[in-house]
Amino acid sequence: MYRLTVLYGHPDDPAEFDRYYHEVHVPLAKQMKGLTGWTIGKCISAEAGSPPPYYLIASLYAESAAGMQAVLESPEGQATIADVSNFATGGVMFMYDEEEVLIPLHLQGS
Repeated sequence: MYRLTVLYGHPDDPAEFDRYYHEVHVPLAKQMKGLTGWTIGKCISAEAGSPPPYYLIASLYAESAAGMQAVLESPEGQATIADVSNFATGGVMFMYDEEEVLIPLHLQGS
């Protein structure tokens, strides 16, 4: 499985980021064809009392690197990418990886 992880920095106005992300960006991104899955989550620091390094993480999944490239190069993918600058005031980082899913031994039934 191939994954694109999007790391959003802390926005200038978190409430406006949340509003725009859910009301504008997510509906736009849902128009992309070819993704096999998609998750989002707000970051929580592992260290008590300190802010997490990122505000929100989104993970988009495709069957392969070529599949992800096709999604992102489509008109819908290009529109979604172009929209990021409209709300990501805290910066954004994109990372790709070939994800390996490891199942804990107690779930394997052996």
